Amino acid sequence: MKEILDFLALLREHNNREWFNAHKAEYLNIKAAADNLADNLIAGIASFDDSVAGLSVKDCTYRIYRDTRFSPDKRPYKTHIGIYVAQGGKKSGYAGYYLHLEPALEDGTVGCMLASGLYCPQPVELKSVREDIAYNGDEFHASLVQAKGFDLNRDTALKRLPLGFSADTPYAEYLKQRDFVLEHRLSDATVSEPDFLPQCIELFSRTRRFVAQLNMAVAYAHEEMM
Repeated sequence: MKEILDFLALLREHNNREWFNAHKAEYLNIKAAADNLADNLIAGIASFDDSVAGLSVKDCTYRIYRDTRFSPDKRPYKTHIGIYVAQGGKKSGYAGYYLHLEPALEDGTVGCMLASGLYCPQPVELKSVREDIAYNGDEFHASLVQAKGFDLNRDTALKRLPLGFSADTPYAEYLKQRDFVLEHRLSDATVSEPDFLPQCIELFSRTRRFVAQLNMAVAYAHEEMM
């Protein structure tokens, strides 16, 4: 994985079409390595979560080219590689398992991470998850406890409870979440270790219960939308 991080670090410094085109062969080698990682990651996650069995690399990976049409940031390329393994693929709306590869910043800020859960759910999906937590808060909390080494990201949490939900629960803070994502930060050194992939799979397996509970709520929401 070190070669992937090294290439992304260079791309961060030279984020322009001229440099990228001159290093296209190197990028294609990096892409092949990332696709191989994605293929093995899908198989590893499927060993404990059969809802993702049969997914292809294309179902779980993203283009490196940025869509700059409506952005003031006109840099043409992403400086990270993301792999999202979820039931039905990356566009399904289901919770899943995300690997983010991005070299650390010069100030030492860690860029790589594992993340499990549901990001930017649709309103009907969000409401369904909150209702599930209101009724099954003990189970939701237990799934967080089981995910040792992960932290619940609270960056987008509301300051107040959403309308229609009572504060008369020990899990009221969870109801304020707008995203339901567990994160585990990874150093560049960890990502470069020979046994990185088995480490990833073992860590992700700790979040299986969390993902499963979210997806039960998402599935119910999708049934409601039909």
